[in-house]
Amino acid sequence: MDAVAISMFLVFVLATLAISYWASRRTLSSQDFYTAGGQITGLQNGTAIAGDFMSAASFLGITGLMFLGGFDGLVLALGAFAAWPLLLFLLARRVRNLGSCTFVDVVSQRLERTRIRVVAAGGTIVVVVLYLIAQMVGAGKLIQLLFGLPYEVAVVAISVLVLAYVTFGGMLATTWVQIIKAILLLTGVTITAFMVMYLSSFSLENLLATAVVQHPRGERILAPGVLFDSPVQVATILVSMLFGTLGLPHILMRLFTVPDMHEAKKSAFYASLFMGYFYLALVIVGFGAVAFVYGNPAFFTAEGQLIGGSNMAAIHLATAVGGNLLTGFMSAVTFATILAVVAGLTVSGAAAISHDLYAEVLCKGAPDARRELQLTRLTTVVIGVIAVVLGILFQNENVAFIATMPMVVAASVNFPILFLSLYWSGLTTRGAIAGALVGLVSSVSLIVVGPQVWVSVLGFERALFPYDYPALFTLPLAVLVMSVVSWLDNSDRAAVDRRNYHSLLVRSEFGESGRPPPVARH
Repeated sequence: MDAVAISMFLVFVLATLAISYWASRRTLSSQDFYTAGGQITGLQNGTAIAGDFMSAASFLGITGLMFLGGFDGLVLALGAFAAWPLLLFLLARRVRNLGSCTFVDVVSQRLERTRIRVVAAGGTIVVVVLYLIAQMVGAGKLIQLLFGLPYEVAVVAISVLVLAYVTFGGMLATTWVQIIKAILLLTGVTITAFMVMYLSSFSLENLLATAVVQHPRGERILAPGVLFDSPVQVATILVSMLFGTLGLPHILMRLFTVPDMHEAKKSAFYASLFMGYFYLALVIVGFGAVAFVYGNPAFFTAEGQLIGGSNMAAIHLATAVGGNLLTGFMSAVTFATILAVVAGLTVSGAAAISHDLYAEVLCKGAPDARRELQLTRLTTVVIGVIAVVLGILFQNENVAFIATMPMVVAASVNFPILFLSLYWSGLTTRGAIAGALVGLVSSVSLIVVGPQVWVSVLGFERALFPYDYPALFTLPLAVLVMSVVSWLDNSDRAAVDRRNYHSLLVRSEFGESGRPPPVARH
């Protein structure tokens, strides 16, 4: 138990509780809970979006993968980063103009509201629960390492703390925790990368040469093929990360926390800048972990295993280059990272149930406001319990691998519905539902029979499906089913769906006014 690390950790816990108390006094309605009243600025929201995505999977997981396999660990980072410019140019404007709380609001503008909300909300809940697993595993391992607590106790403690401020503070508390956490994480990664380069005489060549000497696989870590020896495996991971990011409900939900589409586009722009810098810094951090953690017996058990597993490589690097002070700071920041992401996921999952299903489906858009807010807070508790159970079951898996599973579902369900509803006039309700169900069933089924679950979790000798993340197969399948079923659909509802596209097209581009902004004349 390190006194500096624990002190910084407790300071952040107290700060988050103070933010929650402040936000709870301003969270008076379900709209405040879901979207912070739409009063967040573009810069604030872009920072929060980056904070939402710079999760335990991104920092701990990708660094851990680079620690194990060098260059191959960057595959997940490349796919994720490519999504942010697409969010800016393809989705930010139209999603913000057509929605109010969740991305399901957007697709229900032109498709039959009840059925599409049930299907899309179901996909959202699956994505949220799977994504929570990665965060809870990262949190449990960190607190286990920091406090010496049993893993199960650590996971429960994390869940209780998150629920304490999400239940009362809602999206406003979540946003400010994410902003603070993003700033702290970028600062910590920058300091760690600077120290790595300082010890490498500010020479990337020296850093890579040291990494090659220290790593058991030598020069192989500078080339692809250590972790992923199949080009198909690499392609399906990239597809999962790219299109999965564009379908993540808690990321899309952040576009509704700003007042208009201009601020939504600014949000995506700033998020792209911050994420680009973050992943560039992770290249140095990842190879720094190889160079300065390998070969140091203080970080390994008597059996030669890294203490805490590969997920803790980044924390050990902080100790190696910055001592206890940097370790304490990075541990507290990593914990802040997990809290912020879990908070955003919890709000998103609660909104899917209380807003999309209860308010819009059961109450036909006219719910009792007080009851809806109560249901939202109860739902957060249920989601927290589910996260604890699954976090314990998946405790031995790499968090970056785990976090790619919800990406597959988001890419196969949420993204096709959203993208085709915004850009293809021929999409119908019947086609969207058929494609979404095929995408959901196929993605979950192939994940279960793939190596990560069938072998690592369930203990079978050989996987039935050879690839960890099947989005390369399930995304085209979902789009194909949506297209074919929509094309064959001649029902009365299909005609309405096609007319709705053209009536909503102008509003999706220019907002409620339906007119482009005036051109400045000088």
